[in-house]
Amino acid sequence: MTIDFYGIPNCDTVKKARNWLEGQGLDYTFHDYKKEGADPAKLAVWIGEMGIDIVLNRRGTTFRKLTDEQKADIDVAKAVALMVEQPGMIKRPVVEYPGGLLVGFDAAAWVVALG
Repeated sequence: MTIDFYGIPNCDTVKKARNWLEGQGLDYTFHDYKKEGADPAKLAVWIGEMGIDIVLNRRGTTFRKLTDEQKADIDVAKAVALMVEQPGMIKRPVVEYPGGLLVGFDAAAWVVALG
């Protein structure tokens, strides 16, 4: 199974998810947003599959630091632009696997999808 794992290495949730994958003996390719940036086309696909409210991390400090104008009227194009400019606004981790997509770490959901 090919698993592409997107995140930021020092994020606690990313660490938990990586430990879970390794504990299951699952190999994955890690994509570091801080070093590699975020692919706008992938972000648009993820939003199309999961929705803006799932992919865009509105609870993080990066999003909360935005101006009210930046936070207003967020559509797909605006969400993608914000996340490309500030990858910290992408909910973490994002995992692409054959047949699906996972956003955020929920061990029970991951067992169903990957276990």
